[in-house]
Amino acid sequence: MMKQPAFAIEAWKIHETTLNLDVLAQTESVFALSNGHIGLRGNLDEGEPCGLPGTYLNSLYELRPLPYPEGGYGYPESGQTIINVTNGKIIRLLVDDAPFDIRYGQLQRHERELDLREGVLRRTASWISPTGRSIKVSSNRLVSFTQRAIAAISYEVEPLDTPVRVVVQSELVANEALPGVSTDPRAGTVSLAPLESEEHEVQNLRGLLIHHTQASHLRIGAAMDHLVVGPEGMTMEAESTPNIARVSVSVRLRPGERLRITKFLAYGWSSQRSLSAIHDQIIAALTAARSTGWEGLLAEQRDFVQEFWKNARLEIEGDAELQEAVRFAQFHALQAGVRGEQRPIPAKGLTGPGYDGHTFWDTEIFVLPALTLTFPAAAAGALRWRHSTLPLARKRAHQLGLRGAAFPWRTIHGEECSGYWPAGTAAFHINADIAYAVAFYIACTEDRVFEQEVGLELLVETARLWRSLGFLDIHGQFRINGVTGPDEYSALANNNVYTNLLAQQNLRAAAEASRRHPQVALSLGIDTDEIASWNEAAEKMLIPYDQDLQVTPQDDAFTSYERWNFADTTPEQYPLFLYVPYFDLYRKQVVKQADLVLAMHLRGDAFSPEQKARNFAYYEPLTVRDSSLSAATQAVIAAEVGHLQLAYDYFAETAFLDLYDLAQNTRDGLHLASLLGTWTTLVAGFGGLRLRGGSLAFGPRLPEGITRLTFHVVFRNRRIGVDITATEVRYALLEGEPLAVWHERENITLSTQEAVIQPTPRIQAGPRPKQPPGRAPLKRAAHSLSKGTPEPLHHNG
Repeated sequence: MMKQPAFAIEAWKIHETTLNLDVLAQTESVFALSNGHIGLRGNLDEGEPCGLPGTYLNSLYELRPLPYPEGGYGYPESGQTIINVTNGKIIRLLVDDAPFDIRYGQLQRHERELDLREGVLRRTASWISPTGRSIKVSSNRLVSFTQRAIAAISYEVEPLDTPVRVVVQSELVANEALPGVSTDPRAGTVSLAPLESEEHEVQNLRGLLIHHTQASHLRIGAAMDHLVVGPEGMTMEAESTPNIARVSVSVRLRPGERLRITKFLAYGWSSQRSLSAIHDQIIAALTAARSTGWEGLLAEQRDFVQEFWKNARLEIEGDAELQEAVRFAQFHALQAGVRGEQRPIPAKGLTGPGYDGHTFWDTEIFVLPALTLTFPAAAAGALRWRHSTLPLARKRAHQLGLRGAAFPWRTIHGEECSGYWPAGTAAFHINADIAYAVAFYIACTEDRVFEQEVGLELLVETARLWRSLGFLDIHGQFRINGVTGPDEYSALANNNVYTNLLAQQNLRAAAEASRRHPQVALSLGIDTDEIASWNEAAEKMLIPYDQDLQVTPQDDAFTSYERWNFADTTPEQYPLFLYVPYFDLYRKQVVKQADLVLAMHLRGDAFSPEQKARNFAYYEPLTVRDSSLSAATQAVIAAEVGHLQLAYDYFAETAFLDLYDLAQNTRDGLHLASLLGTWTTLVAGFGGLRLRGGSLAFGPRLPEGITRLTFHVVFRNRRIGVDITATEVRYALLEGEPLAVWHERENITLSTQEAVIQPTPRIQAGPRPKQPPGRAPLKRAAHSLSKGTPEPLHHNG
């Protein structure tokens, strides 16, 4: 049994009813606020106690060496690590000289709530100091969606029974002490090089700190300003040192009187701009924020979020706990990408230092499709960032003796940061993943400006990579050998089916886009012979098949390997990569995360329904889900082949992964791809949404635990509503011109005049497949569906 936060079930809030210090770090990730540019972990206002302090700026990193016992050509020389920048969240409180610290005195009440409709984190505490003084503290915090450089905090103190003298210290703090390095490879690396001070100042109630990194040579500025409202007799003073700027307010409060401080924060960074330019930028941002005011920022935030929910509506009936989890996931997806503006979307967003803040293939496959259909501008911004790194990807391809572009397995700035080449460099599928996201975005938006400026070049350079990485064998088949697919328990395989199928799609998409934009293609050096070579490689792509087993092997040899000895693997040995050498894993039939199953989701056109059912049944007993990326994919295909209860079980695991810390590493940040897996499971799994010939297609079906599913998607400047019950599906075009879509195999036309109602299809499934011993998802039973406090979840890894 794992300790869990005490979250009440509420439709539009993540509401923590009591404070549990044992899970403080986990809740700091859950309550993190971000706008894709600034990330503030949900640390307590006073700064202590703290599980893991964290303030991040997207793409602000420090370099660290990657030591190798034995070096080799093409090994990355340095890694990149997201750093904890200047902390502006801290507001310390002293009550008659006693620090407000929840570990001392008596904490009578403590509640926090993340308001998913307001975009605000609220906190309320009632505390009796060690000297017997009783106070109430309230705070509200936001990171602005409308003013990209701004965060703000409203902090209020009120005595409850006797007069008290309070001192509030509002601070900017650089180079905070961080906990030691974790042995878990999923955690982040503590930067050894502190930020170096360049400027510090205070003026009236305003403070400013500017620093730079030592190795990456990035300059970062943070500034704060305040509005103070309180009774007469307040005194205020300010001071600064190279790593601290502090504004102090002192006042005597009687019961019924309040001290309210509104703190405005501004952040900026650059690799090129001067100290004075950074200084002026953050001061200007503060000026705009003060002009807007706290209430103005709140109103802007509320309006922005409400517009998001209009397009991203996703509602389920029958399971209030899962409804809460789904909205939590969607909100964090919004936070991760809304104001990134041509910056990456890291695997943890800006909620923690896990994976060193790196971006992986997770973004293109799990995050961007959901954003494309709900908030397409954010998806376009992330893909424009990929495009900006093309020169580095071309350089990497050249270093590897290849044409085109070889995008990195993990990175912040664009260089490869993985020092383990079988899982890093060899995972060339990242290039096809990027191409998939590009083609999906173009198909769903018809954004021809994006296609000409960004999309075509990305498709072309990734297609060139496949044409030079693969080859036509003596049988005339196009082979891609020695690569690592999504399953990290298999490496350096020949003809990984996922890689080959997505490369095939990549090659075709590049050829089609080149024909649509001949002048742009000509400027990229594309001729008819190159297009013909892409089409030939796609047409002759080798897709292995095991005739004896009648299943699709994950790669050429996978089904010939010895099966993993699951019977002698104890629950304590999961995840396997922490207890078993990769060499042993690579030679056995054991799957860390859905690989072939993911190929059936993304390239469903390459498999018959019967093949999908047989393949799913074959891989379920081999898949241990040591990756958070797996459950959502398994849920989608389980739903497609008719195992609706199993899909529902996987859906719950995906949805509760971070809220209940199922993987026991939420302290390092949220699992953004898994969060979006909730959207994918509902929309692509139970809604059956796919692209078919460039059109939307639906194959809806519901598990018994969900009585109704309603969702909106945006597609080609239209907003479409889908409402599914056990017996019928209602399709409505809410905005835009008429559109033809598919319901199963029937083509229907939607218009704003009238909804189209179709029967919910029924599917006959085979026997429910079994999972490895001890690795089945927790059954989502009917008694879990009440609106009361959720029962604790059990999980075995």
